[in-house]
Amino acid sequence: MRAQSVEGVSGRHCSDYPFGHLYFYGCNYVDEVAMKLLTEALKKKIPALYSTTTELPSNEHGVFVCKFFDPCGSWTWYVLEGSEEENGDWRFYGLVDGHEKEWGYFMLSDLEKVKGPLGIGIERDLYFENEKVAEYA
Repeated sequence: MRAQSVEGVSGRHCSDYPFGHLYFYGCNYVDEVAMKLLTEALKKKIPALYSTTTELPSNEHGVFVCKFFDPCGSWTWYVLEGSEEENGDWRFYGLVDGHEKEWGYFMLSDLEKVKGPLGIGIERDLYFENEKVAEYA
């Protein structure tokens, strides 16, 4: 059975792969169809850095605004606050759950650079919003 053609941006195609869409992530155009991690709507919802963090290293009464995760691994980044830098990148503060849970800062550009097995990058949980910090920390 022949896999359907998957169209990328600008009319380019990744087709004829034996495993269909799964194999599409290994093609040359994966960067053009990667998930947008930070939308304009989400930017408006994220509190500015240092605006809600009253207790360091964590604010147990705070609310995570969004969650980024590695679909091929176990790493997860929970965003409590964030601000746009002068260069257009975003700096976030939140909980990073990797080898262990740790509070700290992370950059949007660093998340966007990650490519795991099959070329899959970091994704944003579309159904996660306004989760209490106390439930995850």
